[in-house]
Amino acid sequence: MYTIKTLNSISAAGLGRLSANLFRVDNDCEEPQGILVRSAKMHDMPLPGSLLAIARAGAGVNNIPLDKCSEQGIVVFNTPGANSNAVAELAVGGLVLASRNLAPALAWAAGLKGQGDAVGALVEKGKSQFVGPELRGKTLGVIGLGAIGVKVANAAVHLGMDVYGYDPYISVEAAWNLSRSVVHCVNLNDIITKCDYITLHLPLNAQTRGFLNGNTLASCKQGVRVLNFARGELVDNAAMLSALEQGKVATYVTDFPCEELLGVPGVVALPHLGASTPESEDNCAVMAAEEIADYLLNGNITNSVNLPNVSQPRAAGRRICVIHKNEPGLISAITAVTTQAGLNIENMVNKSKKEMAYTMLDATGPIGRDLEQQMAAIPAVVRVRIL
Repeated sequence: MYTIKTLNSISAAGLGRLSANLFRVDNDCEEPQGILVRSAKMHDMPLPGSLLAIARAGAGVNNIPLDKCSEQGIVVFNTPGANSNAVAELAVGGLVLASRNLAPALAWAAGLKGQGDAVGALVEKGKSQFVGPELRGKTLGVIGLGAIGVKVANAAVHLGMDVYGYDPYISVEAAWNLSRSVVHCVNLNDIITKCDYITLHLPLNAQTRGFLNGNTLASCKQGVRVLNFARGELVDNAAMLSALEQGKVATYVTDFPCEELLGVPGVVALPHLGASTPESEDNCAVMAAEEIADYLLNGNITNSVNLPNVSQPRAAGRRICVIHKNEPGLISAITAVTTQAGLNIENMVNKSKKEMAYTMLDATGPIGRDLEQQMAAIPAVVRVRIL
């Protein structure tokens, strides 16, 4: 029986994937084997020695101490693509918001309350101040062609836009799903300089922080409209405010409000609604629960952010799972222990991800009580599990 602790409210659809015969959800447990989390901050949270896996019901993992988890042999999962439809739909709505000046128009119309029979005439007189262009025939640059970016690009094609996409790390699956009408750019400057609209769908890391800054915005078309439904820190807010003031940027639609952006003409700030749909919450919870269950029960790793993805069907015997540093000689050392123990390896797989690696093997033969200790004694081995 494995104990799972939740740090946020997790959809019942996800918790329902944890068999009651194999898992127990106990939010007061101090030594769980698994944690399901959404937005709770874990950087200052002590990680018990019992903890084997953390599954984030969402894509971003900035709230999880990845380095610390790797050092302790804790696998961290996320749920890429589970909320992609929700975010993509909102981004398409953001295109309309950016074009048709809907946010200020709504606020202006609400201000007509109390004008009685004069409202109709006031509407006809004042509506010209909110005129905005149609999307059809305009150019859209999609920066980041993951699950969300591909859906936004494809939807924009159906809206009649000319779509350019940029992603030097596009996956094979994403490439297959991308409309053939999307122009795949290999040079970022092609998007920055050509497009009437730019939408960001990038992960946040050291390389992408401040991705849109004074230099990149200066290269944009005059009156460009920018959408950010990925991460607020992708945009240098000071540079964006300057570009709005100069007219370089006509509208900035962001899902990440902050003090300096609120109330600024040209800024449409939404309260982080990207994944706020019941369908998205269910999808993320289900994927997170299935990932953590498969790892705890079978040792399989799918959608990990700190360890390689490794999955194989169970063969005969017992399964030995070894998390270790990606260093030469580790495979030989692991197999030497199994040989010395008189075990026969039926199936084996090893993969690495940067400085970390994972070896999983199915072995037949007598497994003594000290085998796990012998494996763990190998230099650079971080954690051993025998299932």
